[in-house]
Amino acid sequence: MIQRTPLIGLFSLIFVITQFGLPWGHVNAQSPQLGKLTFPNSGNAAAQADFVDGVLYLHSFEYEPAREAFLRAQKTDPSFALAYWGEAMTHHHSLWDRQRPDLGEAALQKFGSTSQERAQKTPTERERGFMNAVETVLGLTDASIGKSKLERDVLYREKMRQLYESYPDDHEVAAFYGLSVLGVGSANRTYASYMRAAAVILPIWDDNKLHPGAAHYLIHSFDDPVHAILGLPMADAYIKIAPDAAHAQHMTSHIYTALGHWDDVVAANLRGFVVESAKTTDTDIMSKEERHYTYWLTYGRLQQGRWTDAEELLRKMRGRLDNGATGAEKSYYGAIIARYMFDTEDWGVFDKWGAPSAMDIPTAHYNFARAFAAVKRGDIKAAKEFAANIKPGGEGNPEIFLTEEEVEILQLEVDAMIALAKGKNKSAVSKMREAVALGQKLPFKYGPPRLSKPTNELLGDVLVEIGEYEPAAQAYRDELVNSLRRTNSLLGLARATAANGDQRSSDEAYEQLSEIWHNADASLVIADEARTLGGQ
Repeated sequence: MIQRTPLIGLFSLIFVITQFGLPWGHVNAQSPQLGKLTFPNSGNAAAQADFVDGVLYLHSFEYEPAREAFLRAQKTDPSFALAYWGEAMTHHHSLWDRQRPDLGEAALQKFGSTSQERAQKTPTERERGFMNAVETVLGLTDASIGKSKLERDVLYREKMRQLYESYPDDHEVAAFYGLSVLGVGSANRTYASYMRAAAVILPIWDDNKLHPGAAHYLIHSFDDPVHAILGLPMADAYIKIAPDAAHAQHMTSHIYTALGHWDDVVAANLRGFVVESAKTTDTDIMSKEERHYTYWLTYGRLQQGRWTDAEELLRKMRGRLDNGATGAEKSYYGAIIARYMFDTEDWGVFDKWGAPSAMDIPTAHYNFARAFAAVKRGDIKAAKEFAANIKPGGEGNPEIFLTEEEVEILQLEVDAMIALAKGKNKSAVSKMREAVALGQKLPFKYGPPRLSKPTNELLGDVLVEIGEYEPAAQAYRDELVNSLRRTNSLLGLARATAANGDQRSSDEAYEQLSEIWHNADASLVIADEARTLGGQ
């Protein structure tokens, strides 16, 4: 079949090859480069290579190739208990809100029709522990049947904890136990739960710097601005550990985004595209990974000041709307056009790249951006109409659909902008401070800022608009705590501190911007501002 050119287009493929070459590996179906691990088991020797490949893919969340590898191992050795465990595990996505218990159960039933039969056919106590754990998370045990995914995740974590306590030096037991801790914690992320996971996984990393699960799960453990620096060695290593796993290449950008390493964010997602495109045959529907990578790549490009490249990504996403786009694709498009509008401050972007008026775009980001743009155009009536359609939920990855609490914050932001447009300055500031307070109550979530216009940054913009430069500067600083090296917040800080007579702080912010925008579009005027005022 004809290989599909990925969404980023030929220019990006050429960019990756010319800028990076292929030192990070290549896709080789006969001998995938996925890392190294040791997983003692009772399967026969001929099935080992496929089984280990399956586990390696599993650790990088490459579920489909993992399933195919486990199926090959089953074909070679039909009595291989853990090959069926592995296939079942490909239908349990610990950190993603997706699980197919029916498919997982079907995989296990090929080995034995009941838990008792499977236990009798599984040769060792350790392997029976793995089997019982996956049965638990799929809702196939007396304790887990009929439970919610989160409840089953908690029960699964306890099963893996028991297995870990029995085999504390077993790297694979530890890796999957650590992941189970992250899985439960992802429902309501706290530093404590993620550090507990890191404590379990770090010894694996210390012993085996080529273990993909150790690198991957530690990146998740440290995936926030406070701890991201601890995950930098794992991110840098994971690129080379698993060059044939597209998700591994992208995953490194979680740490780079948290640290504001925008060149690395872009490079990671471009590499992910190359690997993903090599395994994807011609289709009219983008893969979930392509949509996901496009979102992160767009954000990285915007931060780099490569707005022309970002617009090209937006153009391609807009083109999907005319070619049978899925609900998830529409949702990603809505999030991307919002990102583009706010970071470029191109309030007329919907005239050029907006969706057809009758088309529903299932993400709150889209109507929020349209409402905001309408305020900027002075059309308050339209702004209110668009704001009435800002709804929680959506389709696609959880990174782009918003909760009721987040939508409440967006509504406050629109109300603040309408108040500002009407000259009601105190009301505008009050609403923004209320929005900030609500945001502070929400758990931190990784990646680009959850809201396409972060609350502290918008508070800073509002305060600058009414000439309150000192509190504006503090608002931008507050945003930069969670959004390290975010360029709009840095630019706001540079301008606010200059207006307030704090030239030193202004120079420091401009210097950071000048460094970030070292390869920005030649036409980017604000990059010239940063270079000039930053002393570059």
